[in-house]
Amino acid sequence: MNGPPAGPASRIPAVTPEDFLRRDAELLAAARPAVHVALLSQAAVSIGVSQPDTAECAQRARAAGIPVVRRSTGGLGLWHAPQDIVWSLVLPRTDPRVGRDFARAYGRLGAGPVRFLRGYGIESKWAAPASAPGEYCLLSGAGDVLRVAGRAVGGASQHLTGMALLHHGVVPYVVDAGRLEELFGLSAEVTRSRLVGLAEVLAGRPPLELADGLDRALRVEFDLGP
Repeated sequence: MNGPPAGPASRIPAVTPEDFLRRDAELLAAARPAVHVALLSQAAVSIGVSQPDTAECAQRARAAGIPVVRRSTGGLGLWHAPQDIVWSLVLPRTDPRVGRDFARAYGRLGAGPVRFLRGYGIESKWAAPASAPGEYCLLSGAGDVLRVAGRAVGGASQHLTGMALLHHGVVPYVVDAGRLEELFGLSAEVTRSRLVGLAEVLAGRPPLELADGLDRALRVEFDLGP
């Protein structure tokens, strides 16, 4: 795998999950076309906008001393680890790429990550997950996930306002089976057979290189500058 050509010096920040979500809120309020890609610097559990603070995964995270943050988008709980890549796309509501079907338009709005993986020779697609009981968003069956060879390597969700759409997602670098069992009750067998991280898919390529590649792919896909 050669991967995409190298670009200029990286502009990808390392941020906490809380700061990433704060920046997403700012971009959504501005309601201008934007791409936002970052590497996470801190572990956290995020919960969807409609999940209660008393969700089991949130209670387990707090008991373990792990920060819990709330997304403005839908879905269930997610484990976020340092070096995971998070990405966002903001489009004005009048942009035809938003469409009335935005809540199910994973293939259209998630075309950037597919382009990114294809640049490394990896075929992927947005499709229903191999679901499992519990609160883990990438196995909830509530929406499509980004799948490579049948395993989920990422997911996404949306927040529509009167002015703009936020479509954001995560692609974990490493799948931590121990944490997923501790926080979400997932067995090692379920984790191994249904989830995969970028480090495995792309043979350990460094996270910053991959974040740069995803940023470029999103900007090319949505014609949002170099």
